[in-house]
Amino acid sequence: MLHSILSGDLPRSRVLGGLLVFCLLGLALAPFFTSGARPLNTAATICVYIVLVASYDLLLGYTGIVSFAHTMFFGIGAYGVGLGLSGEEAGWGSMALGLCAALALTLVLALLIGLFALRVRAIFYAMITLAVASAFAVLASQLSDWTGGEDGKTFSVPELLSPGFQLMDGELFGRSVDGKLITYYIVFFGCVLLFLALLRVVNSPFGRVLQAIRENEFRAEALGYRTVVYRIWANVIGALAAALAGALLALWLRYVGPKTTLGFEVMTDILLIVVIGGMGTMYGAVLGAVLFILAQNYLKVLMGQASEALAGVPVLAAALHPDRWLLWLGVLFVLAIYFFPSGIVGRLRSGRTLARRATAGQRRVKV
Repeated sequence: MLHSILSGDLPRSRVLGGLLVFCLLGLALAPFFTSGARPLNTAATICVYIVLVASYDLLLGYTGIVSFAHTMFFGIGAYGVGLGLSGEEAGWGSMALGLCAALALTLVLALLIGLFALRVRAIFYAMITLAVASAFAVLASQLSDWTGGEDGKTFSVPELLSPGFQLMDGELFGRSVDGKLITYYIVFFGCVLLFLALLRVVNSPFGRVLQAIRENEFRAEALGYRTVVYRIWANVIGALAAALAGALLALWLRYVGPKTTLGFEVMTDILLIVVIGGMGTMYGAVLGAVLFILAQNYLKVLMGQASEALAGVPVLAAALHPDRWLLWLGVLFVLAIYFFPSGIVGRLRSGRTLARRATAGQRRVKV
């Protein structure tokens, strides 16, 4: 059963499997283990970024495509839901209409970018996608009547998802079943389904061809595969998954703006998470997103507490001042790259392989 759900791509490491189960249970039960808005918002952001990073890893890790337009598709999905729900009546129909329009625009743009850009070399494709994404971000800022400009746009959600809605009078495991809880589980289960779908894609014959293109595009072409077509469809699938992730984020935040979806900082975060988790491993998106988002949200708080505790040691207290949290985040990233050059998942899987080889060698010696 588990083998089929994971599309035959098992963790292949007990430590990795345990970490993945821990992350899954932690995100699934986050509303009942935590209190306050910040922890739940962190959990929802992790869910969305897992899908966003996994969809980008489909391009970078599995196909070898370097694209900077991923945040554009992420933003299109978010703005589609936001504009659909910004009318007088925030209903399911208007939300579905906005989402469908966003997915249609994503499909068209992904096809156009793929048709015109994927025929050039990697560096030129990266520059083209960067130019297109930057132009779209400027356009979203300029069309302030529709998008709210730099300030973004807040919108209402259907009554079922509003914080004031109560599904039942009592509490469930100490938590009231309100619209916020329902929204969280829509985001959670939506992200789980999208992640499993991407996992299925990379483990299908289509995904095997993508990996062959990554390893040696000329050899794949010689075997009869139309590599341009496969790269275009990989770009389309990744773009659609990113748009759906953006839609879930907008639904959770009830806000959409250029900084939350279209900013280059978001693209930088995606690249960092892919490298930390491990390129070419969908499970790397899970561990990388959990570690990175937790560090983003709580490293500054932990440094503040450490700085206060070390008030008697001026040098250490100054070094751990909360204002320097970005510096220490960069240090942690450098250390992660140094000790895990193939990412966390790559290191755990390679360690499992070495252990198996050592065990097999010992058995041969005994025989």
